[in-house]
Amino acid sequence: MNVDVAIIDSGGANLASLQYALERLGARSIVSSDAAVIAAAPRVLLPGVGAAADAMRRLRATGLDQVIPRLQSPLLGICLGMQLLFEHSTEGDTDCLGVLRGRVERLTAAPELPVPHMGWNTLQDIGADPLLRDIEPASHLYFVHSYAASINGSTLATVSYGRPLAAVVGKGNFRGVQFHPERSAATGARILRNFLAL
Repeated sequence: MNVDVAIIDSGGANLASLQYALERLGARSIVSSDAAVIAAAPRVLLPGVGAAADAMRRLRATGLDQVIPRLQSPLLGICLGMQLLFEHSTEGDTDCLGVLRGRVERLTAAPELPVPHMGWNTLQDIGADPLLRDIEPASHLYFVHSYAASINGSTLATVSYGRPLAAVVGKGNFRGVQFHPERSAATGARILRNFLAL
């Protein structure tokens, strides 16, 4: 396969912007929901926009719910794609991929903390991981989400929105980011570049 990254076709509107962000870094990508293509890819992106139940329904329909947890190549889940790596989401009471332990729950709204959490926020507690190489503390990244994972054993960096939340997670060859790197300017590009080097 003459591509660097397979982007799982999750039906989201951000697929073209992801492809463009990768293209700017010199990476060739393909958007696919074909299980054989995903299994053979040297790297995989799992983006996600919308509801967990709908996303899991699409993955089950193509058999990707079985393929993804067994992948040996680096995978990066983005936004909802990160959340799908966990065992369960309270959004639609949805069983997810189970790559990471834990569950994703709806954010609690407050007068100064509307839901969704939308806009620029800063990373904190950045751990040592190749995905986060050269990422400075308090780096700004762009978030849009209503559900989030609490701090857990797979957390590599956090973000504060009323309370600390998992912003970057990882286990083995799997990584996930709650923010949108393709919309996060130079810091997001750095993270995608680090992913391409995994």
